[in-house]
Amino acid sequence: MTTLAPEKPAAIAARVPAKAVWLLVLGIVLAALNLRTAVTSVGPLLGDVRGTLGLSGLLTGLLTALPVICFAVFGAFTPALARRIGEHRLLLLALVTLSAGLAVRVMIDSAAFFLVASTVALAGGAVGNVLIPSLVKRHFPTRVGLMTTVYATALAVGTMIAAAATIPIERAAGGDWHLALGSWAALAAVAVIPWLALRGREPGRTAEAGGHTPISSLLRSRLGWAMAGYFGSQSLVAYVMFGWLAQILLDGGYTAADAGLTLAVFTGLSVPISALIPALAARLADQRVLVVVLIAFYAVGFAGLLLDPSWIWAMFVGVGMGSFPLALTLFALRSRTASATAALSAFGQSAGYLIAGLGPLLVGVLYTATGGWTAPFALLFGAIAIQLLTGLYVGGRRYLEDETARAT
Repeated sequence: MTTLAPEKPAAIAARVPAKAVWLLVLGIVLAALNLRTAVTSVGPLLGDVRGTLGLSGLLTGLLTALPVICFAVFGAFTPALARRIGEHRLLLLALVTLSAGLAVRVMIDSAAFFLVASTVALAGGAVGNVLIPSLVKRHFPTRVGLMTTVYATALAVGTMIAAAATIPIERAAGGDWHLALGSWAALAAVAVIPWLALRGREPGRTAEAGGHTPISSLLRSRLGWAMAGYFGSQSLVAYVMFGWLAQILLDGGYTAADAGLTLAVFTGLSVPISALIPALAARLADQRVLVVVLIAFYAVGFAGLLLDPSWIWAMFVGVGMGSFPLALTLFALRSRTASATAALSAFGQSAGYLIAGLGPLLVGVLYTATGGWTAPFALLFGAIAIQLLTGLYVGGRRYLEDETARAT
């Protein structure tokens, strides 16, 4: 069997001069900080937004579902767009789109306008989701763990800050939610600056050994579908926990203040976990042990929350959610070239987010129908069972290029 050779680090370094490496790192960090601000800044102000815009229950549900829809749809087109216009230019365009969408969606008090502009902003975030793992693989092939740690930590910090700071910004703005939400456009605009400087240093399109990997080739790939299952099952758990953890604790006897504090700590735990998991995964020849350990944390946490809801069990689940930065790392570790990383990232995230979007809805239906948490937690245990099975496959030492080469 003939396998594709990995890219040589020297060939990668030639694409971006050494003096521009720190600019590239800064660009990745600033981009990652912005990938979730369009999502987590809305939640704290959802009541105000709904009241001002007159959103119906259906439109409110659509607004909360938009992130996973956009991440799935626009993420799928990213590799093809990157080949056409270049990765640096595409990320620059994505950040400009994100900033513009965040800014204009608060200019007119119209439900339709807000939803359309939100879609524009989320499209920019979706492109960034797929591009950054590919950029890490292309420019830092021997530092994948370190750079994924940097990227995943910045992503977690941006997610937490947007959720925590939006209300204080609203209060400082005299209760104007328009200014509070629109302020995040400024952070995205700052992220544009490094990529403006890097736009003339686009990597050559023909420099990569092995050509490009079309996303359609992953339809016949076990690794592609396993990655989609792993990413989707962990995202389903994450969206359910972010949406329903407070209610689980309230039903367990917590006050609203204590439940909110626990949710805040739970969210903040993603920062140190994101700083640890990618570097650890990159040091291991086989990542299956990490898959199993994280599943064990999930299982203990879910059992505890079901039997005796408490903050300690929420923290177990929070550690288990290290499966997200692990999935980001595996996109690069399970591929040899940046093109394959982009295809695997696009396929895994697009299919995965479609799976994840069903989670909060199904939990809501089960909770309403049964009046308790046994059925919803049965769904969550089913999700981590899928995560275990798919994770054991994607955690083993294999490469996407080998599967696609056999299929052609």
